[in-house]
Amino acid sequence: MKNQPFLRRLGFAAAGLRFAAANERSFRSQLGLGLCLLVALALLRPPAVWWALCLLASGLVFTAEMINTGLEQALDRLHPEQHDGIRIAKDCAAGAVLLASMTALGIGALTVLAATGAI
Repeated sequence: MKNQPFLRRLGFAAAGLRFAAANERSFRSQLGLGLCLLVALALLRPPAVWWALCLLASGLVFTAEMINTGLEQALDRLHPEQHDGIRIAKDCAAGAVLLASMTALGIGALTVLAATGAI
């Protein structure tokens, strides 16, 4: 499957996004929060740098969730039974999503404070 044309590779990526949106409750929740973020940014009108930081943080949360989803799917397929090593790998991937989410939340809070003149 290497060296496929660009549009075909783009189709693979879109299929992954569709799978996550259809099958992962966390991803759907994050999509909803992403829409709330866009509304909040539009209402608060912070400087462009805060938009960039919020969008970057949000993108990292989505990226971590997609990697977590892919890892879970692969590991569950390859080794459906319980195994400590697989549990640890899946827990670490979920922890990465949590860290990215906490970072995004912190950036969002700072954005609100900056936009309202509190800092």
